[in-house]
Amino acid sequence: MIASDICQEVGVSIERACRVLQISRSVFYYKTVKNDTPVIDMLNELAEAHPTRGFDWYYGNLRNKGLLWNRKRVLRIYRTMNLKLRRKRKRRILVRPKQPLVAAKALNETWSMDFLSDALSSGRRVRVLIVMDDANREALAAYADYSICAEKVIQVLEQLEPEKGLPLSLRTDNGPEFISKKLAKWCARNHIEQKFIQPGKPMQNGYNERLNRTYREDVLDAYFFDTLEQLRILSDQWLETYNSKHPHRSMKGLTPNQKRILLEEAMKEKELTVENHTLV
Repeated sequence: MIASDICQEVGVSIERACRVLQISRSVFYYKTVKNDTPVIDMLNELAEAHPTRGFDWYYGNLRNKGLLWNRKRVLRIYRTMNLKLRRKRKRRILVRPKQPLVAAKALNETWSMDFLSDALSSGRRVRVLIVMDDANREALAAYADYSICAEKVIQVLEQLEPEKGLPLSLRTDNGPEFISKKLAKWCARNHIEQKFIQPGKPMQNGYNERLNRTYREDVLDAYFFDTLEQLRILSDQWLETYNSKHPHRSMKGLTPNQKRILLEEAMKEKELTVENHTLV
């Protein structure tokens, strides 16, 4: 029972009630008025806008806005709200125009790229970059490494240039390696158009998705790898086998190498026709 209740029910003075309860009269008259709502709202606003900041940054920001509360009081609210636990920042979904999957009619017209993930027998994760030419479904590269950044993607493309040339356009998803500024600048220097599929629409890159399945069935799901070198050796062997022996129903049973020969011959005939027409 508090002092005010004693005064009302028993009818004694405030002084006697405080003496019985052994408290001072200043405690009796003290009224706690704590409205934390404004600070809670401001902390929530700061946490949403800057989820990676800490308490000192939040408190300094509130003081600059004119808040006169001391540090301990704001820290109490901060801890009650569990803001010390880092909030996950919502990933920004990129808005991409719809990219219809149109079959390329000439070599190096459109290349597709994508990543696959797996693990060695030790449990260490590895990634594989798959590059293909959409025109003849040729697997141009199956590069494996522990991690593959934008710089390594550029290195793989540059290694293909002496033998295969460079494409007019690259079709990829919205992975961080593909949307990086380094790759964008490299594509701009080499006059390569970047085509990004819409988020959550993998079939807009359907040719590469089908190739990924074949590679996973033939290599990743078929073997256990103790080292990265073993995976690279098998990937190189698979490239040669796939391009020379894998028939495609969409290409009337032709292999990628056979289709490449036909497309190269068609290109030569077209160039000869243009030259003859020019001479005439």
